[in-house]
Amino acid sequence: MSRLRRYLDRVEPNFQKGGPYHKYFAVFEMIDTFLYTPSDTTRGSPHVRDGIDLKRLMTYVVISTFPVILMMLWNTGHQANLAMTHLGMTELEGWRGILLHKLGIGFDPNSIFANMFHGLLYFLPIYLTTLLAGGAFEVLFAAVRNHEVNEGFLVTSMLYTLIMPPSTPLWQVALGIIFGVVLGKEVFGGTGKNFLNPALTGRAFLYFAYPAQMSGDAVWTAIDGYTGATPLAIAASGGIEAVTQAGYTWTQTFLGSMQGSLGETSTLACLLGMAFLLYTRVASYRIIFGVFTGMVVTSLLFNVIGSGTNPMFAMPWYWHLSLGGFAFGMIFMATDPVSAAMTDKGRWIYGILIGFMTVIIRVANPAFPEGIMLAILFSNIFAPLIDYFVVRANVKRRLQRS
Repeated sequence: MSRLRRYLDRVEPNFQKGGPYHKYFAVFEMIDTFLYTPSDTTRGSPHVRDGIDLKRLMTYVVISTFPVILMMLWNTGHQANLAMTHLGMTELEGWRGILLHKLGIGFDPNSIFANMFHGLLYFLPIYLTTLLAGGAFEVLFAAVRNHEVNEGFLVTSMLYTLIMPPSTPLWQVALGIIFGVVLGKEVFGGTGKNFLNPALTGRAFLYFAYPAQMSGDAVWTAIDGYTGATPLAIAASGGIEAVTQAGYTWTQTFLGSMQGSLGETSTLACLLGMAFLLYTRVASYRIIFGVFTGMVVTSLLFNVIGSGTNPMFAMPWYWHLSLGGFAFGMIFMATDPVSAAMTDKGRWIYGILIGFMTVIIRVANPAFPEGIMLAILFSNIFAPLIDYFVVRANVKRRLQRS
């Protein structure tokens, strides 16, 4: 019980159970308990193995995204300023240009501060729109069901924002997160009962509803008039040789200095977040290394088979790792504890399936330049079935021993 609950129970009967405002109390209690741990904690048998609560779990996930966020701010602004330099632009239309001009920050792609501030002006509108639109429906469902609003949406909102292109219209951002929250989570009962990742569900909805803008075969740089192809789209048509000829190096793609979705470009930043998640034991190492193993084995298999017509067969595994959103999906999306497999062996199978399906989509179906998002959603559907067969196999072995 939070301090706010004890206070309102004493002085405000309208917020007590049965009172007219009780169903809205969950909103205020979420704010009160986000930074402070309630003094009354559960000590029963379901919690004897670990004292971590849902709030701390979700907070750790948000903290793990900090390296990605910092790199995203710099890279988004750097790519925008670089595009302006290539186009010969000295001013930017709209409120961003006015604000940058009034503050005297400018559009220098060599200035770290100018790049990060410019990137912040693309990140904040998308994130705030996600919080307002998705949070409104979270609160609505919590009020109708008389449930508490937990911190799970903070993770969903952050991950959803980081997989959005910086040039996405805000109305599409709102539409996607509403779809993900309502049809990806709340219709199944809310946090802990959904079998699909809500952030990926919203992103997939936009992917299929607006394929011309969200498919990923054109660069996502938030400057009108700047066009080009993503490294994955270039590789699908001309192989790795075409990628290197276009000016991309593997080191560049690993560090993340290239166009793409807000937080998916830097493999290094994602690996730093992975180190924190594994250290705190929030993410399952079985899933992460399962995804990696599935990707490496499948890509090596395609390398051995070869193809005279499809250059994606020859793409090495380390390029699969650094291109697109593979690293981000492997570390932050596939490890969602709700929509992933629950058993130890099931997590290995689940992760390997994601890595396998990602390479299959990228190589065998080059019409989709990115495959990790669809692979994770596909594996989400089969995660309960994987756990079922793992449990049944374990029961069968025990019966045979006895």
